[in-house]
Amino acid sequence: MDLRAVIIEDEENSRKILKNILEEFCINITVVGMADEVQEAVSVISKEKPDVVFLDIEIKSGTGFDVLNLLPNFNFEVIFTTAFDQYAIKAMKFSSLDYLLKPIDLDELHNAIEKARKRKNQELYRKQLENLMYNLKQEKPKLNKICLSTSDGLDFIEVDTILYCKASGSYTSFVLENKKEILVSRHLKEYVNLFIDHDFMRVHNSFLVNLKNIDKFVRNDGGYIIMKNGDRVNISRSKKDEFVQAMNLLIGN
Repeated sequence: MDLRAVIIEDEENSRKILKNILEEFCINITVVGMADEVQEAVSVISKEKPDVVFLDIEIKSGTGFDVLNLLPNFNFEVIFTTAFDQYAIKAMKFSSLDYLLKPIDLDELHNAIEKARKRKNQELYRKQLENLMYNLKQEKPKLNKICLSTSDGLDFIEVDTILYCKASGSYTSFVLENKKEILVSRHLKEYVNLFIDHDFMRVHNSFLVNLKNIDKFVRNDGGYIIMKNGDRVNISRSKKDEFVQAMNLLIGN
């Protein structure tokens, strides 16, 4: 399948380099347009109707997200590119969306293009982009909704409804307020930093808990936590003092 591509990048040299890489090293992809600022990007995308857009986070007169906000439909794949923007990267991780760090690695570029080429469910992908845009409208640094990729598809979850996350080998189980459990094929440690601004704490090698959804801390039997749904969560001895301090900060003591 041939792909028509548009490059949105504010640095002329970077645009030319990416265009040359795509034309020389990537099969069946043609660059049909380029732009360096928001309105021009919207015009080029609307006119050329590309299959894939390489979208820089920071561009002239705004951001790549401003471009998406001004387009009525997402009828194309987006491959985000960025030099360094931790908040934007975190937002993309919350939406299970891929991104490329500059300078762009050729293998990672190939993988991103193949994912775009093979994507079958455009409706789910559109929801991922919508989830990204929803989160970016929230007050920094809080991101309210996370996209969890499972064997069945994608689940879009309000972060505050997560009670705790439990490690299960290379998988992580999300336990929610509505008693639903979602199994994700990612290590628990990937979510520790992702939830650092949401009052989550890793209290044990196997547990990452939402401090706002704790009902009780029991000091007996080595110490453990009771969540709002009645589940018992173990707490490591080395984490007890840190946990008590975190809870005191949360409730304002």
